[in-house]
Amino acid sequence: MDTFDIARSTAIVTGANTGLGKETAVGLAVLGARVVMTSRDPDKGERARREVSERSGSDRVECRTLDLASFASIRAFAHGVLADHAEIHVLVNNAGLTLSKRSETAEGHEATFGVNHLGPFLLTTLLLERMQASAPARIVNVASDAHRMSRRGMTWNDLGRTRRYRAFAVYSESKLANILFTRELARRLAGTGVTVNACHPGFVNSEFGGPDDTSRLMSAILRPTARLIALSPEKGARTQIWLASSPEVGDRSGAYYHRCREKEPSAAARDAAAALRLWELSETLVGG
Repeated sequence: MDTFDIARSTAIVTGANTGLGKETAVGLAVLGARVVMTSRDPDKGERARREVSERSGSDRVECRTLDLASFASIRAFAHGVLADHAEIHVLVNNAGLTLSKRSETAEGHEATFGVNHLGPFLLTTLLLERMQASAPARIVNVASDAHRMSRRGMTWNDLGRTRRYRAFAVYSESKLANILFTRELARRLAGTGVTVNACHPGFVNSEFGGPDDTSRLMSAILRPTARLIALSPEKGARTQIWLASSPEVGDRSGAYYHRCREKEPSAAARDAAAALRLWELSETLVGG
């Protein structure tokens, strides 16, 4: 493509079997994109694929298995999608989690940091060469205003949270990592035709933060509140769909958005030295 056209694009959306990811897949399919959904569970993924195809009226929707808590799964997914798709124009790093108790990924990394940052980092870097060859192309990282809670920046001396684990603090730091990753990646991609931006979807009433991911106490607090004030997944997905498709942001890269408007992230998220340090550390941790 000489100019970006979502209707002629191939778009990958992670965590697309539910919530924001599923609505993003629907939105991009409605716009004409060929959509590659991902899901940890093949059965849930197939059910979601059928729903997305039916709701969008598109037969160009597929779903592949991807577990961001496993580097082997990420590499297998990337190998398969690169073999089957000559071009990749959009990557929406949507999948994420929050855990009430410390857990580890297959490679032994703290799971929230692993799934929310290291997994997307590895996936993106594995697909980057193909996306550059397919340019113009776009990467959208779903972050959160929760990153503002990490005022002091990354906990460099204990990213694995082996000394003290507080669920929301760990989640907030992983979202800070999303924005730092976005800014450093944008710097590296300058002039390539591939842009990368981050967004805050808002407080969304979805399965994220439900009983599978958080403690019963947190669910008991969040669920009633969500029903009263939270956005629907459809509304929450609007900004990431817009970033993935709109001509308005065709030349913007390295920015942070909420409600389809650019928003300044925290001072910690604007730290260029921290962004570079996180990139270099991430390369080491994923075996890059």
